[in-house]
Amino acid sequence: MTGLNEVIHAPNRLRICAFLSTVDQAEFGAIRDMLGVADSVASKQLKVLEDAGYVKLAKPTGRGRVKTWAALTAQGKAAYAEHIAALRALIAAE
Repeated sequence: MTGLNEVIHAPNRLRICAFLSTVDQAEFGAIRDMLGVADSVASKQLKVLEDAGYVKLAKPTGRGRVKTWAALTAQGKAAYAEHIAALRALIAAE
């Protein structure tokens, strides 16, 4: 079936995309907490999405501790929408 995206389909990455699709950007800690995983697990999943061009990570400099922010790219939004449409089609076919 076309439209299913192997990168997005993994449960934690799917949850990250779903979460980021509802906001402009999210701080790393919020993503980690939403997933209920360790920093290393969240970081690895975000890195896979970033390498695919689906997520942009930013570390704005300023006062205090530097935080990592994540946002879906235009390519990521399109890939996520296509994946969800493929899942819906799969469900509807049953």
